Amino acid sequence: MEPPARTSPPPRTGGHFHQAAFHSSAAELLAVVVPFLLAGVALGEPTVVVLSDEYEAMVRDAMPADGKVDFFPAAPQYLRPATTIRGFRALLAGHVAAGARQVRLVGEVPPALFGDAWDAWARYESAVNHAYDDFPLRSMCVYDRVRTPARVLDDIARTHPYAAVHGGGHVRQSTFLPPSQFLSLSGPRHWAGGVPPIPPHAELRGPSPAEARQAVLSAVSDGRLGADALDDLTVAVSETVTNAHRHGTPPVTVRLWSLPDRVTVAVSDAGTGPANPFAGLLPAGDGARGGLGLWVTHQCCDHVTAHYGPDGYTVTMTMNVTR
Repeated sequence: MEPPARTSPPPRTGGHFHQAAFHSSAAELLAVVVPFLLAGVALGEPTVVVLSDEYEAMVRDAMPADGKVDFFPAAPQYLRPATTIRGFRALLAGHVAAGARQVRLVGEVPPALFGDAWDAWARYESAVNHAYDDFPLRSMCVYDRVRTPARVLDDIARTHPYAAVHGGGHVRQSTFLPPSQFLSLSGPRHWAGGVPPIPPHAELRGPSPAEARQAVLSAVSDGRLGADALDDLTVAVSETVTNAHRHGTPPVTVRLWSLPDRVTVAVSDAGTGPANPFAGLLPAGDGARGGLGLWVTHQCCDHVTAHYGPDGYTVTMTMNVTR
């Protein structure tokens, strides 16, 4: 089979040019990433790298000492998909306000997120095709073929329109799905809904937001979550119950699991959920007429999944216990 033809870099027309950089070795990583960064430096574009310590060190060593590149550690930037989107949008807006015509970004979703949390991050990789399209951004997402599970690589092929090739070129991925299509797939596909496979410790039928908040406070009264995390979870549950009553279809049910390592709350109603595939990852409108509840929930919780099934629509929120 002949290798795919390389294509020239896209014109500087604005919008988000989103590509995956697959590699199997340090040499392959540098062969793709370094030319991409050097081109940005040569053009005077703001150039940002968000990689693990291991990869950051390799890239730093390969770049010229006078190359102007901003390096940020990956782990603090990739805490929650919605907060990552909010943070990068703020970064991009700052560069554009300062006069940038194009911004380059090399990023790496930490491999620690390839497990139970991956479904949410797959949705992130799809959503950013739209969420960052307000900005003149060329991004490159780094994935190690050897360390990355096959199911994650499958999702990457479906959420990145392009794949980078050595020397600065790229090829279009025939497997790419537009975000509206990918985000509308039934799911969660990899996390079994985020609900523990045991009966809930508490179940409420038709609770008010205040009753749901009290149930959370009662179930986690031993200080395991800490004051800030508990406050965030109660806010998220309250917002989600309010949404279910306001926009969903009765009955509204709240189930709660209080486990040694996490607290999980599932809010269900008999409706079909929001029509907007980006709900939760991006605020709906300016918030003047609502639309922020699910987005606030995504900002507050460690993991959020949303699933429409035969019994209706369920939002599952999890807060991890940190020791």
